[in-house]
Amino acid sequence: MKKQSYLKGAIIISVGGFLSKLLGAVYRIPLVAFLGGEGMGIYQMVYPLYCILLTVSASGIPTGIARLISSGGAHGAERKAFYLYGGIGLIGSLIMFAFSAPLAAAQGEAEVALCCKLLSPSVFFVAIISVVRGYFQGKGNMYPTAVTEVTEQAVKVAAGIALANFFRGNVARATAAAVLAVTVSEIITCALAAAFYMGARGKVKPLYRESQASVKSILAYTIPLTFTAIALPVSQLAESIAVVNILRSSADNATALYGIFSGCAVTIINLPVSVTYGLAAASVPNISPLAAKGDFKGAKKQAGKAILYTAAISVPFAILLYIFAPLAARIIFPSLGASEKGLLITLVRIMAINAVTSSLVQTSSACITSLGRPLLGTITQWVTAAMRVALSAALVAFTPLSIIGVAVSANCCYFVAVVLNFCYIILIKNKKGHEDVNNADRLGNKGRGLNAVG
Repeated sequence: MKKQSYLKGAIIISVGGFLSKLLGAVYRIPLVAFLGGEGMGIYQMVYPLYCILLTVSASGIPTGIARLISSGGAHGAERKAFYLYGGIGLIGSLIMFAFSAPLAAAQGEAEVALCCKLLSPSVFFVAIISVVRGYFQGKGNMYPTAVTEVTEQAVKVAAGIALANFFRGNVARATAAAVLAVTVSEIITCALAAAFYMGARGKVKPLYRESQASVKSILAYTIPLTFTAIALPVSQLAESIAVVNILRSSADNATALYGIFSGCAVTIINLPVSVTYGLAAASVPNISPLAAKGDFKGAKKQAGKAILYTAAISVPFAILLYIFAPLAARIIFPSLGASEKGLLITLVRIMAINAVTSSLVQTSSACITSLGRPLLGTITQWVTAAMRVALSAALVAFTPLSIIGVAVSANCCYFVAVVLNFCYIILIKNKKGHEDVNNADRLGNKGRGLNAVG
């Protein structure tokens, strides 16, 4: 298992992430044609609950496990994580299945219930995949993450097109079929991830019994990261309920409007963000060992480099998004009507700045975790999540902006998140940071409690 340099690892995982997002964007071309604005709205309304459960069972794992492993003081973290988060993922799948009907009732879309049930098994499989990704990232090997991401998306695209096309003409069934394709892709990707892990473990023959990571040491990093990551899907769920219900009072196509925003505009904006994801992921094994050794100055220097690289890549992308928004709308979503396409272009141009701010939040959050203070990132995400829901609802309800108000709200909230994260990185004191990291490392070795973090 070969470790890559920071830039090489970042490039590998960025290429994988970009290809994955590109496949997802291309997938929207036939998907919009098969489902239309109404079907896309239903498709997107399923995801907030899914993302919440996925966040609890999986989202904190890659960075948390990578941080523990790369610091050198937590052997076997991934093995404990398989049992811990596999169980949590299974519970998440059962919860999603059980709450499918209440969610459909709350959102006012009966078709959401079946989609939730078909998507529910994915929660378990993604949890297992995430542990494997975190294990390899902690070892400085980004290939498995890149390969599994591309495989995950490729299978979803192939199965989704085939199934949605088979039920074409019936929006409800076609949407459910497209959701089922996600579950199929996660099952296949989980099998591939397991093969990667078993192959790597088969090559390791330790001459002595390694000290094992405690469950507390795993939770000390994954719990704050989980609470950080869960803020976005919680805000999206609240936003989907509030915005769609408010829009229904003034528009007959409220679900379709939300589908164009979340299923089309956000898809385009996320393309450049996926490129910079590699910089965030690769920064963890690059910064964590320095922080663990007490070299806080060097760790912050590496964090600064990661942030500068992120800005250098994301700013040109934001400019290109603004200029070529009409071209992107025509190429990726050719089946949209003229008015829907015009709205999409407006949304993309308004949110082009998010290509920069989202990327910077992504990288700065990873840097904060690598410096041993993941709870600070949690504060940022929850403050801005609450702000986003309130501002989105206010702009939609009390201004003539309609769905455009949600885009304006997203811009404001991501900007606030960037400012908060930058302040945290700058203001973390060397002495305090050193103590936190050392405590976290002792926690990894001896399991002395959860007070090591934040």
